[in-house]
Amino acid sequence: QVQPVESGGGSVQAGGSRRLSCKFSGYTSGYNCIAWFRETPGKEREGVAAYQIPDGRTEYGDFAKGRFTISGDTADHTVDLQMTSLKPEDTGMYFCAAHDGFCSSDFPFLRHLIRNWGQGTQVTVSS
Repeated sequence: QVQPVESGGGSVQAGGSRRLSCKFSGYTSGYNCIAWFRETPGKEREGVAAYQIPDGRTEYGDFAKGRFTISGDTADHTVDLQMTSLKPEDTGMYFCAAHDGFCSSDFPFLRHLIRNWGQGTQVTVSS
């Protein structure tokens, strides 16, 4: 099983950038989806972006389009999330997750497929 571990969280001022990294172990071959989700105050866990291994296809949550970029390095077993133009409402716990199969643009559906979650990394955006 693919097991993800996040890093890169911290504090940043509004308008700034932050790069999160997900190191995933246990991958050998085949299709896997590595996705970032987040929990922000008062909201359910929502999908941020997803990266399809091995073909590199990506999906984004509506709020992430144009501001966040997901990228992957299968050989290095990492999937990064570059976040720019951060807003205070982006404050929350960010989780990396792995699904043995295909990504989906339907993030609630994808969330229910996922069996392997990281512990999360906190991102705090101050105004």
